[in-house]
Amino acid sequence: MINNTDIIYIIYRKVKVKTMNEKTKGELLKEQLFFKTKNGFETLSEEDVEKAYDFSEGYKKYMDNSKTEREAAAETTKILQANGFKPYKFGEAYKAGDGVYINNRGKYILAARIGSKSIDNGTSIIAAHIDSPRIDLKQRPLYEDSGFAFFKTHYYGGIKKYQWLAMPLALHGVIIKADGDSVSINIGEDANDPVFCITDLLPHLAKDQYAKNLGEAISGEGLNILIGSRQFKDDKASEKVKLHILNLLNEKYGIIESDFISAELSLVPSEKSRDIGFDRSMVGAYGHDDRVCAYPPLMALIETKTPEHTAILVLVDKEEIGSEGNTSMKSHIFRDFMEDMAKMQESCSTAMFMNSMCLSADVNAAFDPNYAEVYESKNSAFINNGVVMTKYTGSRGKSGSSDANAEFVGYVRKLFDDNGVLWQTSELGKVDQGGGGTVAAFIANHNIDVIDLGVPILSMHAPFEVASKIDIYMMYKASKAFYG
Repeated sequence: MINNTDIIYIIYRKVKVKTMNEKTKGELLKEQLFFKTKNGFETLSEEDVEKAYDFSEGYKKYMDNSKTEREAAAETTKILQANGFKPYKFGEAYKAGDGVYINNRGKYILAARIGSKSIDNGTSIIAAHIDSPRIDLKQRPLYEDSGFAFFKTHYYGGIKKYQWLAMPLALHGVIIKADGDSVSINIGEDANDPVFCITDLLPHLAKDQYAKNLGEAISGEGLNILIGSRQFKDDKASEKVKLHILNLLNEKYGIIESDFISAELSLVPSEKSRDIGFDRSMVGAYGHDDRVCAYPPLMALIETKTPEHTAILVLVDKEEIGSEGNTSMKSHIFRDFMEDMAKMQESCSTAMFMNSMCLSADVNAAFDPNYAEVYESKNSAFINNGVVMTKYTGSRGKSGSSDANAEFVGYVRKLFDDNGVLWQTSELGKVDQGGGGTVAAFIANHNIDVIDLGVPILSMHAPFEVASKIDIYMMYKASKAFYG
C-alpha cells in the first residue's frame, strides 16, 4: 500500500528527473552553433557499420592485387571491363550512360560515365594517385659482395628508410628484354615464394649508428636487397653467387644482366591487407596512400549509371615524386580527353572547364596521440570521424597549395550533409612542422574548382598504414554523392 510520503517522493523524483533532462538555453545554443565532428560508431546505425565492414572486404582484395601503379591500373581496368566500360576512342561520339576508359601506358587510368547534360555544363571529376612510396631497383642493380648477392636500389617517394629494414619484401614489376619481349615479375606474394630483405645492424654493434640522427643512421646507398648466397659450381669462375642468380633468372625468365636496364622493378612489403584490432574496425595495408582514395570512387563510378554531369575518375602515377611525366596528373592526356569530349559534343571547352568540379582524392594524416606534439588538435582529422576535407595543403605558408574557394567548400559540405556523408576538416599537422601536397594544384590550373578529400591515415608512407573501415566507406558515399 502506497502512503502519502511515497506519493510525495515519487512526484519529487519525476520532477527532479525532468528538470535534470531539460537543457539550458546555453546548452541548446551550443548544440545549434558549435561545430563538432562525429564518431561514426556513435552516430551510424548498425546496418551502416556492417556495410562499412563489408565494403572493406572488396577493398582489401583490390589492395592485395594492386601493390604497384601498374598492378593498380591493370586491376582497375579489369574491374571496369567486367562492368561494361569500353576503351575510349578519340573522335568518336558517345551517348548518355556509356562507360569509357583510357589506360595510358599501363600506369594511368581515366574512366568516365557520360552524362545526360551537355558537357559545357561541366563535369564531376575525382582524381587520385595509384603510386606509393617504395624501393626501386637501379638500372644496373645486381652485384656480389662477401659471398652474398645484392640488388642496388633507389627509393621512390618520401620514406623513412629505417622502416624498410629487416622485413620481408616482394619483387614486382616488368622487364623488357633486348628482343622487345615483356616479362612480368611478381615474387614474394605466394606463400611458397621466396622473399627478399634489407639487413639491419645488430644492436650489440650499433654504438656509432645510435649516435647519428634518424635521417642519417641509414643511408640511401645502404638500402641493398639481399637476394642470394649460393655459389655456382665452377672452380675457375669469378663472382659465383652473382653468376648463380643470373643463371636462375635466365633459366626461368630468359633474361640477361643488360635486361635490367630496360626494367621497372620495385620492392614492396609482402604482407597482405589485414584487419586491425580486436574489433576489426581498421584495415592495415601497404599503399593506403593513395589507393584508399582510388577504390571507393571506382566503385561509385561503376554504380553511377546515367549522371546529369559526365562523371570522370582519374587515377594517376608519379604523385609521390612531384607529378612529373606522361603518366602523371601533369600529363596532357587529361586535357586531351576533356577537349575531345567537348569537340564531339560540339560544346565550348572553356565553359566545360570553368563549370567542372573536382575532388582531389588524397589521404590526410589522422591524429595520433602517440605523436600529439606535431598536430594541432582543433584542425586535425580523427579516425572513424569520416572523410576529411582539406581546403589547402602545402607547407609553411600554404606553399604549393591550390586553396579551394569558399563557395566550392560550401557546396561540398552541403552535398555531404544532404547525403548522409560523415565528414570532417583537417590540416596536415602544425603550421611550421612540415606539410605536403597533392594533385589539386594541377587540376585547378585548368580553371576547375577543386578541393582535397580523402581518408585519414595512421603511419602514412610507412610500409604498413592504417585506415578506418568507416572512413573508407564514407569515401565511397562521398564519391557517389558527388557523381550524382
